[in-house]
Formats: sequence, structure tokens, C-alpha cells
Amino acid sequence: MADQLLSTVTYHETLPENYVRPESQRPRLTQVISDANIPIIDLGSPDKSRIISQIGKACQSYGFFQVVNHGIDTELMVKMMAISLEFFRLPPEEKAKLYSDDPAKKMRLSTSFNVRKEAVHNWRDYLRLHCYPLEEYVPGWPSNPSSFKEVVSTYCKEVRRLGFRILGALSLSLGLEEEYIERVLGEQEQHMAINYYPRCPEPELTYGLPAHTDPNALTILLQQPNVAGLQVLKDGKWIAVEPRPNAFVINIGDQLQALSNARYKSVWHRAVVNSDTERMSVASFLCPCNTAIISPPEKLLAEGSPAVYRSYAYEEYYNKFWSRNLDDEHCLELFKGEKSQSGGLSGPCKSST
Repeated sequence: MADQLLSTVTYHETLPENYVRPESQRPRLTQVISDANIPIIDLGSPDKSRIISQIGKACQSYGFFQVVNHGIDTELMVKMMAISLEFFRLPPEEKAKLYSDDPAKKMRLSTSFNVRKEAVHNWRDYLRLHCYPLEEYVPGWPSNPSSFKEVVSTYCKEVRRLGFRILGALSLSLGLEEEYIERVLGEQEQHMAINYYPRCPEPELTYGLPAHTDPNALTILLQQPNVAGLQVLKDGKWIAVEPRPNAFVINIGDQLQALSNARYKSVWHRAVVNSDTERMSVASFLCPCNTAIISPPEKLLAEGSPAVYRSYAYEEYYNKFWSRNLDDEHCLELFKGEKSQSGGLSGPCKSST
């Protein structure tokens, strides 16, 4: 089935029927707006209280923000993007060795989102990697290009460090102790999706990825410079997120919306494509331990503000998310208003997909 990969063809002259969205579901690209107020947070600022305040406001009003002066070397960011593009330009027979449409696999090259379930496909190929612990997963990663394992593993370590730093700031912004969120989420897994969006002959008829929220806790996105594609939903309107030099986009995921008792938003976002040029992005996901119990702290449950969602183990949420289509209603809606069946952390972490 590796012949389903879009990246095996240099250019597609027409959009295949199974990628065409119904009229009511198309991206309406002419209605997308720009927003000069998209939060950009300088993590290098000496005013730590200001950083924490800015992060809190961004999470409440947007559900995402961009960070600059984040401590990750620019050269490493450039190398990560270059090795990703080099991978997708490998000969078709090389990529065919890695192809799988099984979402349970820890390393897979695939296309769209979930080709086994969906009726309409998305204009994307992707390489999905499990990244923690590295010593467990790196041996199974692609050995071509030759420097792939070295560059990507170094990048993963740096991104994980940045993610924990941001989780600490998020805890403080909620009035909690700095280590609270990291501790509650347990020994977090880390996944990566290296996304390749080829040139598309009819971008107004399809998506790279349709509107969705992320099921994990925190997403750290590296965008290709000078090629836009990410859009976020705010106040009922889609906003284009232009790539900013040497910046990362930080998305709040569903688990942080639940932990914050819906004070912070898990941002609805989508990827659109264009007819002029290919686009790459690298998304890194910090995911709770499977047995972590997701429930807001008592401090956020003031009188008159009961828990919006029932307590649940992350494994239950993740399995529910993957049993649905990507653009179904918000998965958190399925966890509203029920009494908790859970009682706290128990057992070791099991690996999720």
C-alpha cells in the first residue's frame, strides 16, 4: 500500500476524487484572516513573572503561542528541517520499506491521518516516531539519510527540555507549584510527526489536516520558514499563523484543558496546502503516562466551579481519540459531566501509540 504515499510522485496534475471535500467542509481560503496580535513570548526575558503572565493570557485567549529565545540552537532547527525534507525525497522503494497504516506501530511512514477509517483523505504524508526513551526507539528509526538518527535524537532531547520548561511556566500561571503539571502527568512519553505536504493542484478543495485539537498535553511545532499552512480558530474565524524565524509554535492540548478545568483552551487548528510549493513541519508531542489520572487540582475548583470533566486515565482518552475521525466533535465532550471511575495513579506507564 506504499503506493498511496503522495511523496512518491514529483507533482500531481489533478486532485484525486478521494481527497475532495464536500462543499460544506472546504477550507474557504479567501475567508482566512491575519492577526497581528498572535502571542509571541520571549523566553529569554529576565522578567520571569511577565513571561508567566503572558503565557497564561495566551492560553486563555488563543490556546497557543509562539516562543523565541527558547534556548534551542538555530543550527539544530535548520538541520532538523533539512533532514526531514531529505527523508521525504528518498526514492519510492526506500520509503516503501517503512510504510504502514497501522496506528499501533511505534515507527511508521504513512499518509493522510487514518487511511483505514476515513472516507476522504488528507493531502499529507508523515513519519511518526516514538521518541522516549530514546535508547528504546532510535535503533528502529530510519538509517537513511545517514545522519537521521543523530540529528533527530539530538533535536528530541532539546525539545523535551523546552517542553518541561513550558509546563513549569504553565503550572505557575495557574497559581500552582512549578512542578505540579509535570508530576501529575507522570513519566511523559514523547512522539513526533514529521509532516510533508506536497504541492496540491486544487488546495481549495482539500486539507493537509482538517480542524482538530491535539489529544496530548503539549505540542511543540517547528514550521518551515517562509511557507505558511498552519491556521488556528479564534472567535469563529480561521487565523493564518505565519512562520516566524527561529520560533516554535506551542499548542495547548486536550489534557491541559482538562487539568486547568477548561480555563485554558485546547486550540482547534488545521493545516492547509498550496499549489506553489511543498511544505514541511515537525510536531513534537508530550503525552501523559498512560496511567496518569487527568483531573483538575482542588485549587482550581473554587466554590461554584465544579469539575467540567470527569477524572479519567489518559489511556482511556487516547484510545477514544484514535477510535474516531480526526474532525469529529471535541473528544473532551465525551468526558463531560460524568462521575469519576478512577482513583489516582497506579501501576507503571505503558506505552501508547
